[in-house]
Amino acid sequence: MTKLIIVRHGNTFAPYETPLRVGARTDIPLVDSGKQQAKKVGEWLKQNHLIPDKIYTSELQRTFQTAELIVNELNTDIPIIKDPKFNEIDYGPDEGKSDAEVINRIGEAAIKMWDENAIVPHGWQVDPKIIIQNWLVFGKFIEEKHKDQIILVVTSNGIARFAPYLTGQFEPFKAQHSIKISTGALCILEIINNNWQVERWNFRPT
Repeated sequence: MTKLIIVRHGNTFAPYETPLRVGARTDIPLVDSGKQQAKKVGEWLKQNHLIPDKIYTSELQRTFQTAELIVNELNTDIPIIKDPKFNEIDYGPDEGKSDAEVINRIGEAAIKMWDENAIVPHGWQVDPKIIIQNWLVFGKFIEEKHKDQIILVVTSNGIARFAPYLTGQFEPFKAQHSIKISTGALCILEIINNNWQVERWNFRPT
């Protein structure tokens, strides 16, 4: 069966650090807890016999590191391809700012609309139509070139939340699920009766 596994990269801030909103313009590595999250994903995939045939990441090191650690746990050679369409979004004036600073600029309601409905706050350099189209094109690519294979994508929260558009049922989906994905969590979509369906969403192996 054809499957698409989407993983959000691991933590990039330690527990004693204030998390900042980092996007496409901030290329930082995983911290120790993020590396452990990636290893847990690899362990879970191996235990559940979900060995990817190919892996795609963004151009940012936090996603590529996550992919490498997953491959190490799987103990097999899997091609890892960097693809700019999976790069994090650009947070504009809020890049590198804490949540408190971001809320102070745009308000809690704007953050809630982003987290619940993927409505882009004022000032962020994001075009949802492009992200959605990228997922639709990638989904068709998997259907045509990777039938009956498992494809893994390591990306960011800002990009991954639009993946349910592959199902053609984004509105009903977000009415029942949080589209926000945790660091080190995975989502699984598969083709059933010629249609993409979400099998698992925002699952973090422990």
